[in-house]
Amino acid sequence: MLARINNFEVDLSKPIDISIPLTNTDANPIAWYLSKPEIKPVVFGYWTGSVKAGASTNFNTIVFNPHAHGTHTECVGHITKDFYSINQCLKQFFFVAELISVEPEIQGEDLVISLENIATALDVTLKLGEPKEALIIRTLPNPEHKKHQNYSNTNPPYLSEEAAIFIRESGIQHLLIDLPSVDKEQDDGKLLAHKAFWNVKDVNNLNTDARRNATITEMIYVSDEVPDGNYLLNLQIASFENDASPSKPILYKYD
Repeated sequence: MLARINNFEVDLSKPIDISIPLTNTDANPIAWYLSKPEIKPVVFGYWTGSVKAGASTNFNTIVFNPHAHGTHTECVGHITKDFYSINQCLKQFFFVAELISVEPEIQGEDLVISLENIATALDVTLKLGEPKEALIIRTLPNPEHKKHQNYSNTNPPYLSEEAAIFIRESGIQHLLIDLPSVDKEQDDGKLLAHKAFWNVKDVNNLNTDARRNATITEMIYVSDEVPDGNYLLNLQIASFENDASPSKPILYKYD
């Protein structure tokens, strides 16, 4: 099925799903010191919401945290005193995107995605004058066990403040990354990359030029089989009135 979007011809029959599914097994990725999600039938007295247990339907309750349990998309409300909802901040769902692969640099005891990493990867695109609305970052190395990683207490790689500023100033509205956070796991609450990308100067009194419609998507996984380059991004979320929602980003190659 072919569609023409913004003068691009897109084959909608060939989606590339870069989300990680949420399960109640040890295969589920975890961050922020939580245990795995719960997915279990509702129990009312002698009745259990499971066809296997004799019910007419399966009737499960799911307990999870979007930030800790898989692919999720968050808005500026993630770091502000006032409430902002991803369901209200994200109102468009198709974006021209660039996928880049970067190898974080060793800085002391940390692995950091630097300004140089991002600038080098985006250099050709920027020179060609092809602004993108979304940037997808695949970190290297890229083993499949990222999809099942327990990131708690592992000090995973993160994005430097300078890199986040560069991404913002390049006009990127939607940032996607295959890590549990764009910031360092333990940073004393500084959240420098989050604040830089959203242009937040005061979390208690949001500045007028903060980027309320920009989003960050974390804990994606992009297979090595998907080459760097240009894509159409369909960023799908559940309609939660919350700072973040589980999400399903889909890529489409275009000509």
